[in-house]
Formats: sequence, C-alpha cells, structure tokens
Amino acid sequence: GIIPGLGGIIIFAPQIGILLYFLYLLEDSGYMARVIFLMDRFLRPFGLNGKSIVPLVSGTACAIPAIMSTRNIENVKERLITILVTPFMTCSARLPVYSIIIALVIPKKFFFGISFQAIALMGMYFLGFITALISAFILKYFIQNKGNSFLVMDLPTYKMPLWSYNFRMVLVKVWEFITGAGKIIFAVSVILWFLSYLGPKEKFELFSHETDVKLENSYLSQMGHSIEPMIKPLGYDWKMGVGIITSFAAREVFVGTMSTLYSLDEEAEEGSIIQKMRNDVKPNGEKVFSFATGLSILIFYAFAMQCISTIAVVYRETKSWQWTVLQTVMMSG
Repeated sequence: GIIPGLGGIIIFAPQIGILLYFLYLLEDSGYMARVIFLMDRFLRPFGLNGKSIVPLVSGTACAIPAIMSTRNIENVKERLITILVTPFMTCSARLPVYSIIIALVIPKKFFFGISFQAIALMGMYFLGFITALISAFILKYFIQNKGNSFLVMDLPTYKMPLWSYNFRMVLVKVWEFITGAGKIIFAVSVILWFLSYLGPKEKFELFSHETDVKLENSYLSQMGHSIEPMIKPLGYDWKMGVGIITSFAAREVFVGTMSTLYSLDEEAEEGSIIQKMRNDVKPNGEKVFSFATGLSILIFYAFAMQCISTIAVVYRETKSWQWTVLQTVMMSG
C-alpha cells in the first residue's frame, strides 16, 4: 500500500524542482523587482497592484507561502483580493494530477513540433492565471476600497544569480514537498490499504470483519460507492470518488490514492499506473478515463480548493471565517 502511494508522487519531484529553480533565478537576478514595476499598470484594472504578481507567480510553486507573501501589499483591498485569487494559480501539487491525466487522455501528437500534451499543460497554467484575473475583476466591485494605493519600491541592481545556492534552496524545497506530501500520502496509503483489505460480514458485527476480501467487496469500495450517485453524472467511478475525498488533504494525494488503488486491484493488468488506468473499463464496457472525463478532472483540480493547509493559511492571513468559507465554497462549487 505504501510503496505505490509514495512512488506515485516522488516521480514528479524533478518537474517541481525545475519550476522552483527558474523562479529562484528570476528573483535572485533582480528581475522579479522589474516584473513588479512592469506588471503594475497591467494589474490595476483588475483591482490588484504590481506587488500582487509576486504571490501570483509564487503560487505556481505553492499557494501557502504565496498567500503569506501578500503581507508586502499595503492596501487592504488589494491584499484581500490577491489572497482570494492566488489559489487559482497552478501550484506544484496540481502538477502530478495534470501530468497523469494529460498522459492518459491527450494523444501523443505534435503541432508544429510541439507536443499536444505540452500544449495542454501550458493551457492549464493559462487557465489558472486567466481565472485569477477574472475573479479579481469581479471581487473588485464587491470589496470596499480603503484608500488609493501607490507603488513605491527600490529597484535592486541586476546581478548574476547564485547558481549553486539557488540549487541547494530548490533541493530543500523539493525535499519539504516530498516529506510534507509524503507524510499525508503515507498515512492515507496505510488507511486505504486497511479499508481495501477488510470488509463487512454478512451479519454486521462491530468488532468482527471479513479479511482478505476482494477490492469490490471492501469497506473502501463501499465508501466509494456511497458517493457514486453524486459523482456519476461527471463520469467518475468510485475509485475517482475516493481519490477526490482523500485529496482534500492535499491535491497531489489523488495520484498517490490512484497508485494505491490500482496496485490493490487484482483484476487490473500488469504495467505502469497510467497503463492500468488507461485499460480500466466500467461494467458497460466504456473506458473509465475517457477524453471527456479526463478534461472534467483537469477542470475540477484547476478550480477546486482541494487543500486544507491553504484554507488554514487564508484564515490566518484574513482573520475572517466569512472570506475563508466563501472562497472554499466558490472555488469547489
């Protein structure tokens, strides 16, 4: 249960590391300060200011430090709007979900030498950024303004970034990602394994259970089937339902859950997790992960607030349950 769960997430660490490394290089060279200055005029119509670009860009790594970095924004309205829209940015936790679903449903074809899969992934990043801007524009009319803001900042001189120092910073952050996500996935994988190994007896007894049951007769299957009426119209099966429930702890847990579930399924063919998911079919013979279902999952993870830690940080920074609950309900809705 543990090995496929953790293995499903560790393989995405290099992609996250590359993303973070380029972000650190931009900041260390002095270019990020210029980006703030250049973006100020562009972001003003959306109710944001130039300093909002730092949380938005940082949000592509993780929304938690990104939201905390909004403390540099002096204007209360602009800071609140930035906090509310930053989780739309494609964070590194979404990257494993996007990678596995895009590999499943987007064909390996090329458009002028560029892979359709690469275009799809880039499209998800654009979708997050555009949604953040549209949301900010709408929120601008609902949040009362508390004075005008002005951008005053010191532009540092350009300098050569510290290549090795930034690389060490990336290794630390990637290790934090692996251990942070790993703790949750470790716990979830063990719980999933137990729930898949145990099942109810024909006559219900509180402390007595059937062991070594088939996956479809387990407690885990029953849990998934209980929410299936809600998710069936979306084209999801019970396994995806379990994945969505567990990923409220953190989005990347979805991949760990899928890895664990498909490794437990004795009827699934041998091969990689992607191959098993691609070959999985519903009782009526339809593919579980069709093109439409795949796009649906991508859109769900692009918008939904599937991160308890982010919700906690939003409350800590806003000191308002009203805005925290509204953000969670709107994004998930």
